[in-house]
Amino acid sequence: MAGNSQRRGRRLTPKAGAPKGSGGKNKDSLAGRGRTLPADERPWHKAYSGTEKLPQRTAWKQDKERRAAAEEGRAPKIGQPGSKDTTWGKGGGRGVPTTGGRGTGGRGARPTGRGGPRVAPGRKSNPSKDTPELLVGRNPVLEALRALVPATALYTAQGIDVDDRVNEIIRRAADRGIANLEISRAELDRMTGGVLHQGVGLQVPPFAYEPFEDLVAAALEQAAPLLVALDGVTDPRNLGAVIRSAAAFGAQGVFVPERRAAGITATAWRTSAGAAARVPVAQVTNLTRSLKACQDAGFMVVGLDADGETDLYDLEAAVGPLVVVVGSEGRGLSRLVGETCDLTVSIPMVSDVESLNASVAAAVTLAEVARRRAAEG
Repeated sequence: MAGNSQRRGRRLTPKAGAPKGSGGKNKDSLAGRGRTLPADERPWHKAYSGTEKLPQRTAWKQDKERRAAAEEGRAPKIGQPGSKDTTWGKGGGRGVPTTGGRGTGGRGARPTGRGGPRVAPGRKSNPSKDTPELLVGRNPVLEALRALVPATALYTAQGIDVDDRVNEIIRRAADRGIANLEISRAELDRMTGGVLHQGVGLQVPPFAYEPFEDLVAAALEQAAPLLVALDGVTDPRNLGAVIRSAAAFGAQGVFVPERRAAGITATAWRTSAGAAARVPVAQVTNLTRSLKACQDAGFMVVGLDADGETDLYDLEAAVGPLVVVVGSEGRGLSRLVGETCDLTVSIPMVSDVESLNASVAAAVTLAEVARRRAAEG
């Protein structure tokens, strides 16, 4: 209407809308909190598919949805608990489940993702891989101190149940001049991110890997050289378990790729029960090239594969210099690594079990190698 442009108090700028992303509510409170967890990673949601313990309330929701779906003749809209790795590991990433691919030795290794120790659900930060880590658990801490692993501080929880291991831990730390800091259990829980620590934690610098050439040379000095190589194993728990098996069955070392594979973290230390302090571990730039170097040095390279041409129990090469190659949790051996192996070996299975975990397949193979060598000796 004429004359409206001259009215007093008229708005000269457009009206601002609500900020994007949160409907205008609590926008600032979300800053720096990281991504929102999807439904299948929330333990309180009926779509939860994680590996952590299923809360009673969530189980009730899923059971209710199953009954409703049965009455309506449709598929239930719920998760599959245990099918998605929701543990937390190095690099700040959650595990990504894999359903396809050939396994390691059996019919296909069940993937466990890029996991780490169980932690409380929520948003996490990305720790730097060059910062000191906290090694937790009484056996791993004690083994690390016995092996004179460099350490900067020992943390013990107030009111800890003292046993022989704790006494030895405190004594060895004092003998080496390592500061013993007594803190509350709540503070130790916070420092470890909710990992089961048994009341002790040892702050250690980043793991010092053995040079690959030294690893091979040291193995060749033994009467029965045996090495283990991991091809793309991304779960540090699997790495730790393989190192523990390598120590148990007489392997002289383990080597892993630098990229797209798990390294020695506090999680791997804990899973190895301290065996990482006794078994040398090397990182290599190119796994295929390193396997060829082992062949040139006189090793027989054997890869675990579900479709392997040789039965594990017929592996006559087990008594000579040997490299056992364990494939990744999902796809098994990569193409180039499989082609580099002198032969591939399968683990016979008498049932219709779908898979063997990579670390379990490695333990079975190393046990058979040790048995054959003992029989020959």
